[in-house]
Amino acid sequence: MAELLWSLQDSQLVARFQRRCGLFPAPDEGASENRAGPADGEALTPGLGHLPAAKGKGAGEPANGLRRLAAPQAYVQKYVVKNYFYYYLFRFSAALGQEVFYITFLPFTHWNIDPYLSRRLTIIWVYPFVLGLMMAVVFSTLVGLSRLYTGMHTVLDVLGGILITAVLIVLTYPAWTLIDRLDSASPLLPVCVLVVPFLLCYNYPVSDYYSPTRADTTTILAAGAGVTIGFWINHFFQLVSEPTESLPVIQNIPPLTTELLAVGLAKFTVGIVLILLVRQLVQKLSLQVLYSWFKVVTRNTEARRRLEIEVPYKFVTYTSVGICATTFVPMLHRFLGLL
Repeated sequence: MAELLWSLQDSQLVARFQRRCGLFPAPDEGASENRAGPADGEALTPGLGHLPAAKGKGAGEPANGLRRLAAPQAYVQKYVVKNYFYYYLFRFSAALGQEVFYITFLPFTHWNIDPYLSRRLTIIWVYPFVLGLMMAVVFSTLVGLSRLYTGMHTVLDVLGGILITAVLIVLTYPAWTLIDRLDSASPLLPVCVLVVPFLLCYNYPVSDYYSPTRADTTTILAAGAGVTIGFWINHFFQLVSEPTESLPVIQNIPPLTTELLAVGLAKFTVGIVLILLVRQLVQKLSLQVLYSWFKVVTRNTEARRRLEIEVPYKFVTYTSVGICATTFVPMLHRFLGLL
C-alpha cells in the first residue's frame, strides 16, 4: 500500500499524462518557429514546494512535468502545445477552480435563475440528485485533470481530494437541509460565520516556501462567509420572500425570450460592475490599513504575502464581495426596475 501511494506521487505520471495530451517540454535553446508564446498557447508549469522530485531516469529534468519551488534559480519550464483541443479544454477547466468562475457563475445563478439555488452553492443540493451528481462529477473531473495538465499536483493529490470529498458528502448529506436553514436560526450566526473561517485561514499549515494555496483558501472561505451573511441579512430584515414551493424549480423557469435575455444580461452587467468596484475599494482600503498598522512600505509588493497581511485583507475583501453579491446587488436591481 505504501509503495502504491509513493508511486502515485511520481511526477513522471504527470509528465506522461501531459505528453498524451500533446504538451511537450520546449527545448532549452532559443525560441523556434514551432514554439508557442504565453499569449498564444504556451503552457507554463507553476512551481510547487510539496511535491517530490521524480526518481530514476529523467529525475530532476524539466521534462518530469513538475518543478520544485526550492530550485536555486527562478526557472519556469515552457512547453510546446501540439494538441490545442486539450490545451483549451484544460485551460477552461482550470478556470472552473479559480476566482473568475466563482465571481461570475454563482452570482449569475443568484441574480438570474434562483437565489435559493445559489444559496446551496452547488447544483447537487437542489436539482435531482442524479443530475446534480453527474454535473458535479464532470466539473470535478475537468478541474482535477487540469491540475495534472498544468503540473500543479500529482496523481495522489487529485485522488486524495476526490476521496476526502466523497467521505464528506456521505457524512454530511443527511444534515444539508438543516445546515442550509441555520442562516435564520440565531442573530449570533454572523459572528460564528466570520470568526471560525478567519481562524482556520490564519492557522493554515505553513510550508517552507510561499504557496498561493493559503490565499486561494482564504478567498473561498471568505466569499462563502460573505454569501452566508448576505442571506442572513436578507432573511433577518425580510429583504426577500421565502420560496412558495419546494425545489427543484426547473418547471418554473420561464421560456427563454429576447426580453428575458436582455434583462438577464443587464442584471449580470450591473452586478459584476458593482462587485468589482467593491472588491477594488475594499482591497485598497484594507491594504492601506494593514500597511499602516504593521508599518510596511506601500511599494513593497512582497509584503502582501505575509500572513498577518495576506489573510486579513483577502478575508475582508471577499467577505465584502459575498455580501455585496447577495444583498446589495439585488437591492440595486430592484431600484433600477430589473426585478
